This record gives sequence, C-alpha cells and structure tokens, in this order.
Amino acid sequence: MRKELAPSDRPLISGKPALSQVSREEMGRYVLLVVRDPLIFKKDPAEEISLTYLENVKKVADTMLYKTYTGTYKNVKVSIVSTGSGAPDVEILLGELIMFTSADTVIRVGCSGAIQEYIKPGELVIVSAAVRDDGASAEYVSKSFPSVANYEVLISMIEAAEKLGVKYHVGITRSNDSFWVGQGRPIKEYLQCEHEKIIEYWKRAGVLCVERETSLILTLANLFNLRAGSILAVVNNRITGELNIGAGIQDAIKVVLESLVLLNYWDRLKEEKKKKYWYPSIHLNAIE
Repeated sequence: MRKELAPSDRPLISGKPALSQVSREEMGRYVLLVVRDPLIFKKDPAEEISLTYLENVKKVADTMLYKTYTGTYKNVKVSIVSTGSGAPDVEILLGELIMFTSADTVIRVGCSGAIQEYIKPGELVIVSAAVRDDGASAEYVSKSFPSVANYEVLISMIEAAEKLGVKYHVGITRSNDSFWVGQGRPIKEYLQCEHEKIIEYWKRAGVLCVERETSLILTLANLFNLRAGSILAVVNNRITGELNIGAGIQDAIKVVLESLVLLNYWDRLKEEKKKKYWYPSIHLNAIE
C-alpha cells in the first residue's frame, strides 16, 4: 500500500524544495553534478565552471548544502549544481530534482583514482556502469539491480572526447562510501583483511577506477526514468602510486559540455522524427 506524503515529508521554503531551492522554471533539462573538492577547484565548482564556460549565467540557488547556476553553452540551457561528497548528499539533491524540476539528463563530472596500471593521471574515464558499493542506493532497490549509464549519454561523451582529442577510457567504476579503509587506505594502522585486498580484488575484475557518487546517480536515474552518466578525471593511480592533483578535470568539463550539445541535437532529431530512442542513422535527412 502506497503511503500518502505529509507536507513534512517534502518540506518547502517559499514554494521551493527546502534543501536545494531549485525550481522547474530556472533549471535546464541537462544538469551537471560536481562535488565540492578544495584540491581541484579554487572556488565553488558550480560557480567556477559556470563563470568560465557558460553564457547568460544566473545563480539560481545557494543553500550552503547545494549551489546551483543556470546558463547556456552554445545555446544549450545547462544547470550546474555543486554538492557535498558521497552518495548520501547526492541522493538528497536527486530526489528534489526528480520531484520538483523537469530535468531529464544528469551527469556527474568529477575525479577518481585509477586501479589499472595503464590508466595515467590526467586521462579520463567515461563510465559505462558502476559497482554498487555505496549504501544509499541500496535503500531504494536490491543490489542485484544494475547501475548502468544511459547509452545516449555514454556515446555523446565518447564522441565529444574524440572531437577534442583527449585520452579517455570507457568502463566500470566502483562507488563506495568510505574514503579511507573502504578504499584500502589505513587510518593509523587500522585495516581489516578485506580492506587490504579490496583494490586488487576489483582490479582483477577489470574495474577501472574508484570514487563515491556514480553508482547512486545511475541507479536512481534508471529507477526514475532519467538519463544519466559520469565522466571522471583520473588524479592518481592506486596501483603505480602516480599522483597529479587536478589533472584532467578541465578536459572532463569540456567533454561533458560538448556532449550536451550533441545530446541536444539528438533530442531535437528524435522529436522531429517522432522517435523515442536515438540510433546512428537517425541523422539521415535530418533537420538542418
């Protein structure tokens, strides 16, 4: 039996969701999610990316928990939201985007640590799927439910990366909650046996990198009929010990913005041809 929501279950301030203060009118259909990371960004990442790359920029909301900007990139309306680190913070935001806006495409752009020797700091990982080792997505559905990227988002980022000539890899990330022992890093001398083996375990399984948000985003997107993806700049390699803080993040931002231009074009083609899905030959006899 479905529970009826009380007003306190979805708190509002001035008619907007309390924690993000986003609104349907001010948000674009394409939304980028960026984690506040002082090692990568000099100021709030939503502000930094928006003021650097977008035109007609407007600060939509700032609630201390989330900061949101909306602008245009090559005439495509884009919203960029900064959030705290980890799946639980992102889960709150996604819930409000789903319930209170018309956003239908959500992409994480951020950083990761590689766990394959051949992936170098400064290169990108375009995520095809994620290992669901976060706790928040398990609150929604069994972990047997897959966490996969939308194919249109995935292909648009591959094409954009090729266009820009950046080095990228396509594959699986592992998202978990713990930054320390859950990723094999001891606090003082504390590690359990399973922690000591965790990087090697997922390396052998072919996982490309580790981070903390993607699996939640992809899982909720599939549950609530959104398109979602993730593009990650590699800043360190957990196998080789290589480290380059900040490497690749500007390439990741450029790739994801160019991918939105492609998605917007494909979306217009689908609308014109009355198709639900994009496919490679849809461009034949396309709109100009």
